[in-house]
Amino acid sequence: MQITKAKLENFLESLPEQIDTEEVMYRLYLLENIEAGEADIREGRTIPHEEAVRRLSRKWQQ
Repeated sequence: MQITKAKLENFLESLPEQIDTEEVMYRLYLLENIEAGEADIREGRTIPHEEAVRRLSRKWQQ
């Protein structure tokens, strides 16, 4: 997935002055997945809440 330069700049600005490389990678991973989820929502690739509950309930009952 690609990210705009502006979002990357905002991301970098939000980081503390000192941060572990692994933490940066994790936060980029989260940002990428949030972006993907928002794209899914915009494009209508969602399921109703009731369906999500039904699927999860069935999974946890097995």
